[in-house]
Amino acid sequence: MSSDIRTKMWKAMADSPNVMVSLVGKDQHAEPMRAQLDKEANSEFWFYTTKTNRIAEGGKAMVHFSSKGHDVFACIRGTLVTETRQEIIDKYWSNPVEAWYDKGKDDPSLLMLRLELDDAEIWQADPGFKGMFKMMTGKTIEPDEMGDHDRVNL
Repeated sequence: MSSDIRTKMWKAMADSPNVMVSLVGKDQHAEPMRAQLDKEANSEFWFYTTKTNRIAEGGKAMVHFSSKGHDVFACIRGTLVTETRQEIIDKYWSNPVEAWYDKGKDDPSLLMLRLELDDAEIWQADPGFKGMFKMMTGKTIEPDEMGDHDRVNL
């Protein structure tokens, strides 16, 4: 099940790469960010942000994801580090990204962070007939009647 649920998470994230990000151990709320995904990347993805953003210092981080259809949920653990490779900064640059920076890629506030992925806990909501019947009639539902759940290494 692990590879199947992992694949479903990546497909759902590719369809809508909007996530909530927070630093572990900080008393701060998570904030919305758009992940820059690359199916060729090995256990990493990126965020454009600013040097004054609450996650700019990097470190251990948690990323929370909910798919468009609310059928895939994930909590991804990793480490945020400053991305210094210009080819990566250039690779994901786009008009929607540029709209956030007055001076484009030369904006002094621009910061790109790379999330080096550790693992994830993933849920796929896919209730069967029995689970739906129980939910609609107010009967007690067992967790496995509502879909799959697994912890996976990334």
